[in-house]
Amino acid sequence: MPDPAHVPPITRPDTAATFATKPTARTGLTEEVLARLVHRFCGRVRQDAVPGPILAARITDWPRHLARMCAVWSSVVLMSARYHGAPVPAHQGLPVKASRFARWLALSVETARDTCTAEGAALVEEKAQRIARSLQFAVAATAGGPPALRPQG
Repeated sequence: MPDPAHVPPITRPDTAATFATKPTARTGLTEEVLARLVHRFCGRVRQDAVPGPILAARITDWPRHLARMCAVWSSVVLMSARYHGAPVPAHQGLPVKASRFARWLALSVETARDTCTAEGAALVEEKAQRIARSLQFAVAATAGGPPALRPQG
């Protein structure tokens, strides 16, 4: 019979480092896949008539932006903690309506499906929807009200 006075320590086997390997095994998502995804997505966004001009007016250092976006997605998907920034202030004040967020989300979903395994694409889509919703609410807060977000496509 266990000694009631002795309580074993609580251990957490799921540290960020060990948890980060779980999505990789299940989804095939790695730093390399995420970098390819980010570069393809940003290429499509830059060429798109809806978000392209908005980004062209704001981003002058694309290599730096791509590196930052790779760190963001590594942190979001692999829980690598590579990104240390504040995305909401960076996006507040953008001239973005719900339809433009929907277009961004549609490009994200399309790129994920073209780049990742089915499981990886599903995870990226889920994360992209959460990011879009958060950023859309943050941007809308500066414009006077919460928007509705629906993927386009």
